[in-house]
Amino acid sequence: MRILLIEDEKELAAALAVALSKHGIVIDHTTHLADAAELVRQSDYDAILLDRRLPDGEGLSFIPLLRRVGRDAPIIVLTARNEPMERVEGLDIGADDYLGKPFLVQELMARLRAVLRRPAALAELQINVGRMVVDPLHLSVKVDDVPLDLPRRELLVLSALAKRRDKTVLRSTLEAAVYNYEEEIQSNALDAHISRLRKRLSDAGAGVSIHNIRGVGYLLKEE
Repeated sequence: MRILLIEDEKELAAALAVALSKHGIVIDHTTHLADAAELVRQSDYDAILLDRRLPDGEGLSFIPLLRRVGRDAPIIVLTARNEPMERVEGLDIGADDYLGKPFLVQELMARLRAVLRRPAALAELQINVGRMVVDPLHLSVKVDDVPLDLPRRELLVLSALAKRRDKTVLRSTLEAAVYNYEEEIQSNALDAHISRLRKRLSDAGAGVSIHNIRGVGYLLKEE
């Protein structure tokens, strides 16, 4: 799962990035609406966390802009402005949820799971392919109903491939699912993840194979 965090409290943003990464979430962070607008044009996000008081304007003004450019990612507003009518204002303008500061990470995760369970946000909660069941929302995988323990980045690669099973997934798409835009990606990092993932899936008898489409990307197929 990849999320855009628009938040100018740098300590809060850093803490959220660390906490959410433990749940297999890749975070892109910006403090300004102008930068956020450019990021959503470049990338598809599973969800957006949006502060209201930002250096270059009212956070809620970003929601109509997001919809105009055809992005339907669910939006959770995170703000200290948590009076009832302010919550009504946020929800009426198009936010999917509204969470007042301070909040527990556990509550934020629960709200993320709730908005991502909606059909418009996630077409498939669980993906059956081969002998696997992949759950992109909880970032887990089972083979014959037995949990398969995979490192976080390999889980992210597998989830991205499973969502597009039987279709070639571009390298850039896979890298975007695993790394945020600030991380430096080594040229062979993705290939190394794929190589290790192939072996783990084969050892587990997952009934799938990952094919290299030379110069383009990778494809996940049932065996």
